[in-house]
Amino acid sequence: MSTDKSPYAAFAALLASTGREVSPAELHGLLLGRSCAGAGFEADAWLTDAADLLGSQTPDNVRQALVGLQEMVKGELAGGEVAVVLLLPSDEAPLAERATALGQWCQGFLGGFGLTARDKPLSAEAMEVLQDLAAIAQVQNSLEESEEGEGAYMEVMEYLRVAPLLLFAECAGPVAPAPKPSVH
Repeated sequence: MSTDKSPYAAFAALLASTGREVSPAELHGLLLGRSCAGAGFEADAWLTDAADLLGSQTPDNVRQALVGLQEMVKGELAGGEVAVVLLLPSDEAPLAERATALGQWCQGFLGGFGLTARDKPLSAEAMEVLQDLAAIAQVQNSLEESEEGEGAYMEVMEYLRVAPLLLFAECAGPVAPAPKPSVH
């Protein structure tokens, strides 16, 4: 039994305890994809999209975790971060497991982005990012447990930490801060 205490492992255990067969990476990708495409950060819309992936009624503890995940993503995207934190297995997990989760994250991202963006025109740079994500989703099983494989994984992961920000800037734009009360 794994003693992994990472956020990914905790989320996976929560989903498994409710009989959900969905990867936390795919859920996180879905959330980031829809957010980057301009879905906004309204909790009910996110919970509806997540429920479509999870199937059936979502238990309260999972709903709370999903809202918390959305708040984290909102803080990263709206807070002007230079990279997002990916919900993936820890570095101690076997490379094959991490690569599979990376592919699931890309699949979730593309699904969420497509669900929200639909036929919105995109720049050549944004289209290239989406094509990269589609390619990464396909090569998830080709990384070998080696120093080169580890290096390739880390390189792809770093790319995926910044790529969503480009799409968010183009499609969703900055989130307007709450107006400050005027002092008279």
